[in-house]
Parts: sequence; structure tokens; C-alpha cells
Amino acid sequence: MNFHLIITNKQKPISLLLIIQLIHSFSTLTNSQSTLCRTSCGTIPIQYPFSIDDGCGSPYYRYILSCSDSQKLELRTPSGRYPIHNVSYTDPHIVVTDPFMWNCEDGENYRPTRPFSLDTSTRFKLSPQNQYLFFNCSEENVIVKPKPMFCQQFPEHCDSSCDSASYLCRHLPVCSFAISGSSCCSYVPKAIESLRLMLMYCSSYASVYWRNVGAPQPYDQVPEYGIRIDFDIPVTTRCLRCQDQSKGGGGTCGFDTQTQNFMCLCKEGNFTTHCNDYDNARHNRNVHVIAGTVTGISAFGALGIGGGIWYLKKVRAKAPVTCGVQTNENRLF
Repeated sequence: MNFHLIITNKQKPISLLLIIQLIHSFSTLTNSQSTLCRTSCGTIPIQYPFSIDDGCGSPYYRYILSCSDSQKLELRTPSGRYPIHNVSYTDPHIVVTDPFMWNCEDGENYRPTRPFSLDTSTRFKLSPQNQYLFFNCSEENVIVKPKPMFCQQFPEHCDSSCDSASYLCRHLPVCSFAISGSSCCSYVPKAIESLRLMLMYCSSYASVYWRNVGAPQPYDQVPEYGIRIDFDIPVTTRCLRCQDQSKGGGGTCGFDTQTQNFMCLCKEGNFTTHCNDYDNARHNRNVHVIAGTVTGISAFGALGIGGGIWYLKKVRAKAPVTCGVQTNENRLF
């Protein structure tokens, strides 16, 4: 009997210490969530409005980008995932590569392909600087004919045929003589659906965008393979205040993963306005958590705190205490 009491007395301080450590760990993890906003994936910088961590950036681009284990940035679209070649924030656009589209090594051996598509509910749109080349099209279903030169400057005055006299068909980037000119034509789809319809009657396609190199005209643009996608940068007063260096060193614009309301992510915690908003600090540190750690960390912390309260009540009252089951309603959409 005495031996049992000795063991029980030794367990009390150990249990209390464990509970304190659990509560401290939960608080530390919650306060440090703003550090989850990674600023790069491989060599590509990640800035507002984009993010690769949930709760960072703008909710308009939530789940759009992903960073693979090999540090490769990818764009998610209804037609699949596409490697991102580069991102520009000054001239807002991204360039993706479609591994299914034609490349120089294919020559006239056309592989099965699939049309690229965008989610029309996002703030992405295909850039007018894209030009699409279609190969080995059925002339019974697609109007393939040469267009006059003035059509390049005034396309609205020309028909919607696929131009077999296109400059790019005659001067394919990197591999000018990979195919014969008669099997290539250039077409600028008015919508993504047009691209899908064209590929029903053509063997393959390639997208070429005109990249600005900053040289004097007419040599200021060079053609490169890829799909340029333009995007909008939502600018709000709250985001500007959050990034303001005079408001506590500047924060990162983010959002609450449950409500998608704006959050300013700072070293001190997550605030509703800016990094010097200490009045709301205590509340926000404990409530607003970003990324997919909401469910796991909240449940873990709740169990630790609940266990501590249960243990103290048991020691003081020396009577069993029935605790209700605490559920976690936080869900990521």
C-alpha cells in the first residue's frame, strides 16, 4: 500500500510537467503559423497573390499552385497539372509548358495530345501574345489556307481560317526545318473550347508566346515555346496596410482558411489589419491558424488542455469527473 502511494506521488509532478509542455507546444505552434508561407519553390519566387501554403496569398488563387517534393512549381487546371517555367509579378503572367504538346524532337511523328484548359472561375486568362500551331489537320474539317500579311496587324478583318502561310510555321523556333510547311498552320483561338475543337481534327499542336527581351523594335520580342497566362493582382487597402513597413516591419497578406476573411500574417501572430495591431493579437494568435494544421494542432492542443483541467479537478476533488467530448468543426474546403 505504501509502495503504491510512493509511485502515485512521483507521477503527479511528471504528469503536471507533461501537461504544461503540451500547452506550451500548442501555443508555440499556433504563434508560428505565419512562418509557413514559403516564399519560393525551387528557383521561382512565390509572392502575393500566389501561395503554395493554404492561408497565404489571396483566396482567389487558393489551391492553384503546388510545389512538388522535387521543388517543381506546377499549375493546377481542369486538364491536369502543368510545370511552370517562370512567373512575372511586374508584368503579371506565368508561363507553363505542356508536356503533351508537340516539340522539335517529335518532328512529324505526332504523339497523342490533349487540349490545355483553364478554369473560367479563376482570375486567369490566356494571353493574346500566345500563338498556336496545329499540325497535320484534316482539311475536310478545318479551313487551312494562307492569309494576307495585313491579317497579322488587323486580324478582325480576316476570316477564321488556320493560316498555312504563318511566319512561325515557316520559322519554327529552335527547329526551323523540323516539319514541312504544308503540315502546319497557325490559329489564335477565341476561347479554350476552340482549342479543344481544333485538336479533334489535327494531330498535335504547339503553343508559342512572344517574350519581350527589352531590345529595340522590331527585335523586342522573340518566340518561345510555352503557354503564357495573364493574371490579376487583387490590391486592397487592408493588404497595403499589412505590407506597410511603418506598420511593424511589414506583414504577409493572407486569409482565414475557414472564413476566407483577410488576415495579416506577422512574426507576432495573425492580425486583422496590420502587424502593430496588438489589440487583437491575443485573440488572433489562438483562433486564426493558417495552412492545413488547423485540425491536427487544434485537436492536439484541445486534448492537452482538456486533459490538464481534468487532471487538476481530479486531484483537488478526488472524485471522478465526466468530461464532454470536444469536437473540431474546422474544415478545409
